Amino acid sequence: MIPRYSRPEMVAIWTPETKFRIWFEIEAHACEALAEIGVIPKEAAKTIRARGDKAVFDVARIDEIEREVKHDVIAFLTHLAEFIGEESRFVHQGMTSSDVLDTCLNVQLVRAADIMLKDIDALLAALKRRAFEHKDTISIGRSHGIHAEPVTFGLKMAEAYAEFTRARERLVNARKEVATCAISGAVGTFANIDPRVEEHVAKALGLKPEPV
Repeated sequence: MIPRYSRPEMVAIWTPETKFRIWFEIEAHACEALAEIGVIPKEAAKTIRARGDKAVFDVARIDEIEREVKHDVIAFLTHLAEFIGEESRFVHQGMTSSDVLDTCLNVQLVRAADIMLKDIDALLAALKRRAFEHKDTISIGRSHGIHAEPVTFGLKMAEAYAEFTRARERLVNARKEVATCAISGAVGTFANIDPRVEEHVAKALGLKPEPV
């Protein structure tokens, strides 16, 4: 993003720090689900959550590890283990990198969509207000790029309101489409992880499980 054209709340969603924090949330929720169904010890899941919540992930350190291991998720998990200790052996159990990467991206997209929806709602309110305010304000109509019959500025605002209402509906549908969680293990077969883990993580993150 170009800093001078970007708002802090939108930029914050896409920083490496936020990405790694979401990665941890996915891993921690998965561990909690695995503990509930008896796959890993409950105390281990509690330790992972407690120590991970307090951790301040070092982007430079993760990059350093990645240069050695040549794998972004392994680099993060290695760094996470530096905070968690022995119980880190239970993290990422039965999962694959795409479970973390794709689910994280969808969380980020949902958060970004929520910011835009809030802004569109504010814009719609302003357009509606101006449409009524200027319902009798004469304005030049245009046709084929030249002046045409007179209209009102309120009509132009009403037309913009209708356009942005449709745009909002498209954004809502796009948000719904991307609000998906997939925690299904290597090649998506659930061979090494229980589907209940995906359901738990999806609910915790405000997403829906992948239907397949």
